Amino acid sequence: MKFSRQRQEDLSINLTPLIDVVFLLLIFFMVTTTFTRETQLEVSLPEAESAQAVAQEQERIDVVINAEGLYSVNGQALVNAQALTLRRAITELVGEQRAIPFVITADAQTPHQAVVSAMDVAGQLGFSQLRITTQESAEQSLPVTDENSE
Repeated sequence: MKFSRQRQEDLSINLTPLIDVVFLLLIFFMVTTTFTRETQLEVSLPEAESAQAVAQEQERIDVVINAEGLYSVNGQALVNAQALTLRRAITELVGEQRAIPFVITADAQTPHQAVVSAMDVAGQLGFSQLRITTQESAEQSLPVTDENSE
């Protein structure tokens, strides 16, 4: 009796679907990953336990921003509201000294960009003690009363 031999087929793994999945994962991770470099500015805000004013330090940089976004450095108004002008004024005032406090006081109606520009200049120049001053609102300072009480 003669048995016919069956031909053995070469077994192989089809890698095409695997490669497709790998490329899809690669595209997914490339799209969802952000490649932006973020810079951070460390901010040290003053703490107050009472409503008393903070004692004035002997030497500091006071940057005042009015409602129009114009800068004033230690009482001297600047000619324009550009960050480069602010940077030059601060550099002329303090030279290479960066350990002194940098205080930003802005009007409530000041454009946000003016405050961010002042903070950016402080960070670029290397100031480590950045403070932002605020004023207590009138609503918070009034005592709360109940209108229905007699």
